[in-house]
Amino acid sequence: MLELQGFQRKYLRGLAHNLKPLVLVGREGVTPAVLQVVDQALLDHELIKVRFNDFKTEKKALCAEIASQSNGDLVGMIGHIAIFYRPHPQVEKRTIKVPEKS
Repeated sequence: MLELQGFQRKYLRGLAHNLKPLVLVGREGVTPAVLQVVDQALLDHELIKVRFNDFKTEKKALCAEIASQSNGDLVGMIGHIAIFYRPHPQVEKRTIKVPEKS
């Protein structure tokens, strides 16, 4: 997947504004079960929010781990909520059209 540019991240953050967090990271941290839920949520929705209830000081490192394990992109972080994006592998099933040029 290509690296998202700044204007693309801004566009996706705007789309994520009204979304509710689908995945919660609790006291167990980023477990294989959490990664499986993130992977399925990205497949279903393409753009998701992940809320950190615990591990708030390590959230940047955990976000990098989630992004690499799920092959998604970290679009942004607002407080204790991270926004991830991964386009659907089948082009015809993609629901989000990311602008190519600003």
